Amino acid sequence: MDSSTNRHPARVRRSVLTVPADNPRALAKLANLACDAVIYDLEDAVAPENKAAARAALVAHLDALSPDRHAGPDRQTGKDPIERIVRINALSAGEQGPANPGLADLEAVLPFAPDAILLPKVENPGDVQQVADHLEEADVPATVRLWAMIETPRGLLNVAAIAAAGRTSGGRLDCLVPGLNDLAKATGVLPQPGRPYLVPYLMQVLLAARAFGLDAIDAVFNAISDGAGFAEECRQARAMGFDGKMLIHPAQIAPANAAFGIDPADLARARAIIAAFAEPDQAGKGVIRLDGEMVELLHLAQAERLVARAAHLAARDATTI
Repeated sequence: MDSSTNRHPARVRRSVLTVPADNPRALAKLANLACDAVIYDLEDAVAPENKAAARAALVAHLDALSPDRHAGPDRQTGKDPIERIVRINALSAGEQGPANPGLADLEAVLPFAPDAILLPKVENPGDVQQVADHLEEADVPATVRLWAMIETPRGLLNVAAIAAAGRTSGGRLDCLVPGLNDLAKATGVLPQPGRPYLVPYLMQVLLAARAFGLDAIDAVFNAISDGAGFAEECRQARAMGFDGKMLIHPAQIAPANAAFGIDPADLARARAIIAAFAEPDQAGKGVIRLDGEMVELLHLAQAERLVARAAHLAARDATTI
């Protein structure tokens, strides 16, 4: 499969802030934050006894947003500059109603057409297929996407199959997110600067994402007060190829946006590649020469995606002025 031609339309996901759905102060602050995406967390960040209250609070929050959310906004025009994702609880097989918190979460938020549903602790392709089937049966618009968290050893071993299934299960899967805290706990890896023994886990997720045209968001950085450590981890994730970082505090937004932003020189080069391939005398060629270097069609695909991301970012920024 050629992932360069099988990617979903570009979204800018430099900073993905996770917010407990039962924290009204955090929900109220979102309107003034510059994160590219927010994950409303109904799972790990919410105590079991608060699940129902968190679900109700999230419904009230979504209901108070622009009416455009109910119809599903145009994801490419930036009507809603923040991409909104809901992390649901795991679906329990065979259980219905309140006994199945994941299903209750879905039924509560789907009328508001969130941009995506984040599935926790995905371990096999069936976990994605189950939710994809539910969305199809409920006639949920295709604009409601799926994200998958890879948080267990079994999920990591199956991540390529999960990514492949997500591209064939209605094509809704957009993004993979490694859950390093859970993976480290499950495998016994001790936390160390630079994440030397966790980098292989991260690269396995990234490779699966790229093989099947998905985005990949780096895991959270736990030490909120360690700004230098966070900035270094962002640089590392960018160097590995991640599209952005999952955040746990608003103070992490600006450094993440800077680290995963678009370099002006890279954007200029991308536009030059697109222009060169568009020249009449280059029509039909798979390889051309540009500024003394050989440039292939794969570089053209990368350039087009970068320009699309830049355009989306410009549209997003324009809506916040």
